Amino acid sequence: MPERVVAKVVVSDFVKYAGAGGDFNPIHHDPSFAALAGQDSVFAMGMWQAGVVSVAAAEWLGPENVRRFKCRFRERVWPGDKLVCSGEVVAIREDAGEKVADLELKVSRGEGQIAVEAEATFAVS
Repeated sequence: MPERVVAKVVVSDFVKYAGAGGDFNPIHHDPSFAALAGQDSVFAMGMWQAGVVSVAAAEWLGPENVRRFKCRFRERVWPGDKLVCSGEVVAIREDAGEKVADLELKVSRGEGQIAVEAEATFAVS
C-alpha cells in the first residue's frame, strides 16, 4: 500500500470528526477539560485514528471493495504528531466465490511508535 502521511495532526481534525461522528467528549477538544482529567493535552478519538488508516487503504483499493476491517489502538495520537499509514498484502485468497486480499495495516507516530494496528480484507480482481 502506498504510504499516506498526515504531516501534522491538529485539534481542528478532532473537532471536525466530533461533528461528523458525534463524539463530543471534551477531552478531545478542550485543553482545560483534558488537564482536569490528568492529561497533558487533548488527544484523538480512537475512531478518528481508525478513520485515518481505513481511508488510506480504501483510497488504494476502493471503498466499495472493503469486506472487513478491524483495528487495535496501541497509543494515543496527540496534536502535533506526524502520522504515517502503511500496509501490505499478506494473503490473496478466495472467499465465498470472491477473490480477496488480506491486509495488515498500521499507523506510526513520532519516532515510529505504533498508534494503530489494523487488519482489512478487500475484494480484488
